[in-house]
Order: sequence, then structure tokens, then C-alpha cells
Amino acid sequence: MKKSFVYSILAIALIIVSAPFAFAAAEAAPAAGVDYTKAIVLGCALLGAGFAIGFGAVGAGLGLGQATSGASNAVGRNPEAQGKVMLTMMVGMAMTESVAIYALVISLVMLFANPIVKMIGLG
Repeated sequence: MKKSFVYSILAIALIIVSAPFAFAAAEAAPAAGVDYTKAIVLGCALLGAGFAIGFGAVGAGLGLGQATSGASNAVGRNPEAQGKVMLTMMVGMAMTESVAIYALVISLVMLFANPIVKMIGLG
């Protein structure tokens, strides 16, 4: 817990320290005739899509693992209830897997139908 808190604080500090450089580069770029706005927006979209599908897949994987573990423990303790346990497990696994599908949809929207690019007029 302490380690992740320290990493979060360091990440926020890095963003705060690097923000003036990013804004200075954005103001200096039109004078040089180069606009990096689209590259920055698309780079952030790629990073966000990666995080979205990564966290979505990890969450779904953990949920599926817990469901399988619980079901196998239940069947091991009471083999006569295997049919009901397996049916409930399959429904729960389908619901858990939908989280990964939602994460995939969000990351695909961020990659191919990015509303921010259309909003600022770069698309």
C-alpha cells in the first residue's frame, strides 16, 4: 500500500513538473510551423487504450479465477450439487467476461473513433 502510494505521488509530481515544458512547446511550435497537437492526442489515446484493455483483462482474469476456484471447491465438498454449481458458475463467468468486452470496446473507440480528435478538429 505504501509503495503504490509513493509511486502515485511520484507520477503526479512528474506530470506537474513536465506540464510547463509541454505548454511551452505547444506555444513555440506554431512559430516554427510545426503542430504536434494531433500526435499528442493520438499518443494519449494509444496509452489510454492500452491501459483500458490491460486493466479490463486483468480484472476479468482475476474474477474468472475466483469463480473457478469457488466452483471447484463447492463441487469438491458436495459432488451431488455439481449441476447447479456449474450453471451458476457459467452465468457468473459470462457476466465477468463482459467487463473485458466493455474494456475492448472502449479501447477500440479510443483508437478508431476518437471523439477528442473530432472535437478539436483534427479528424
